Amino acid sequence: MNSIVEKPWGSFEILSFGRKFLLKKIIVKPGGVLSLQSHQHRSEHWIVAEGEAEVTINDKVLKLKENENIFIAKGSIHRMANHGHNNLVIIELWYGDELDENDIKRYEDIYNRIK
Repeated sequence: MNSIVEKPWGSFEILSFGRKFLLKKIIVKPGGVLSLQSHQHRSEHWIVAEGEAEVTINDKVLKLKENENIFIAKGSIHRMANHGHNNLVIIELWYGDELDENDIKRYEDIYNRIK
């Protein structure tokens, strides 16, 4: 269960899961930017454990520091980025009826993963 999955922006590790939730540790390397995306079947909660995150939700851009958190409602267009010099560590909780990577609709992606 605790295997690390490498991504172009960093990595993630699944820490725990249940019928309607999935808990992940996300590491975003310096300069890493996740795709601008939305989810139809889940909401997300992000907690910054280390570093500073630039978070986009719909038309707002926010800075989150260590020990700050944010809720991403189902259907919201969102992304996180690490513009710092050290790794960004996020604890992410998914909650919903469908908890897999197929529930991603990408709008922008610097790694060319839009289908």
